[in-house]
Amino acid sequence: MHPVEVTFDALLLFSMVVLAWQGVHARNMFRAVVSFMMFGLLTAVAWVRLEAPDIALAEASLGAGLTGALLLATLGRLGPERRGPRRRRAMKLSMLPWLALGLVGTTVLLAVTLSLPAPGLGEAVLAAMPAAGVDSPVTAVLLNFRAWDTLLEIGVMLLAVIALWSLGQDVLASTSRLPAPALPALVRVLFPLFVLSTFYLLWRGGHGPGGAFPAGALLAAGLVLALLAGARVPERMRGAPLRWAVGGGLFAFLIVAVGGMWAAGAFFAYPPQHASILIAIVEIAAGLSIGVMLTALFLGGEPTEVRRGRT
Repeated sequence: MHPVEVTFDALLLFSMVVLAWQGVHARNMFRAVVSFMMFGLLTAVAWVRLEAPDIALAEASLGAGLTGALLLATLGRLGPERRGPRRRRAMKLSMLPWLALGLVGTTVLLAVTLSLPAPGLGEAVLAAMPAAGVDSPVTAVLLNFRAWDTLLEIGVMLLAVIALWSLGQDVLASTSRLPAPALPALVRVLFPLFVLSTFYLLWRGGHGPGGAFPAGALLAAGLVLALLAGARVPERMRGAPLRWAVGGGLFAFLIVAVGGMWAAGAFFAYPPQHASILIAIVEIAAGLSIGVMLTALFLGGEPTEVRRGRT
């Protein structure tokens, strides 16, 4: 490895450790949230260095972007911080044995892990790629070879939204609007770029890094940013349209899965001549649905419909 790469990796590791420490021990919550977001971005860079661009995209959009926006919104709803008595020095001293124990445990775990055989399933996936319908091995695994797992993941997200909506309604994100006068103008410029990047990642997922989850997270980040700027869910999108948008990804998944059973005799068995178009349909529907579901989790409750009756 080149000395420049070694130096870069060492600085990256050191920066991640510093940001993780600062995120836990920051004197105020805003600094802790910013440290967490920066840690997420550096984690994405680390995944790029490990030649895992798909995970890097998910980490940057989910770990840094969307989660950071959620934390900032939560911070806006909290009142002024109340600081208790300082016992910083005693706390630091009490943590030293735990840090030493964690370092020893990590070293032992790393030594044991490196000694284990790692055959993996890479060769099996590459051997089955001609019938996958896509050129990206990651997309082939998520939406073809192991599509059942992805279906369950989207189902879990849908259950989380349903559970949250069952707790209450009309909890609008506009109550946590950030006090930034320039934010609405910035959102008007950035939101079209979020939408364009979302569809680019959906298109890119068939033959490279991208796909439904990074695209959905990026779309949700744009929608959350718009909500933080004071936007509201349009009246015509509330009720049934919003529910269809939330459940559309799972519904499309089930339609394709049952159709595969009818056409090829097995659940999620894509006909080879139609595999590419079916995966594209599922990926687009799942990506848009994931974006709406993540935004729905940010809203904190189902937006209520305004019923106009006679006065």
